[in-house]
Amino acid sequence: MTTNRPVFLDFWHLKLPISGLVSILHRISGVMLVVSVPVLAAMFALALSGPEGFATSAAFFDHPLIIVARLLLGWAVLHHLFAGIRHLFLDLGWGVELPVARTTAWTVLFAAIVVVIVGGGVLL
Repeated sequence: MTTNRPVFLDFWHLKLPISGLVSILHRISGVMLVVSVPVLAAMFALALSGPEGFATSAAFFDHPLIIVARLLLGWAVLHHLFAGIRHLFLDLGWGVELPVARTTAWTVLFAAIVVVIVGGGVLL
């Protein structure tokens, strides 16, 4: 018997393909970057206000939670960049075959993580 009732999708148990996961992470990283802009602009303005403001801003960025946030923002920038380039290639019709799309999705996912780990000293 079929019904016209809506189907409840339990999103925590859905098995997304890797391309879908990379696409969702692309959106999440974009939101992270947009949300960080006002905070970074306020810290920049505070640092330019004078020696006391600079010291306060420097102390803010040396806090352990902010160091973790900087690493996450570094990942967000790199993932958004790599996934955006991948999406541009897909829009051009390059790499739309399933094996290639899976390979590029895995590459984007790991490349951002590896570059953040290797370049983490710059962010710290």
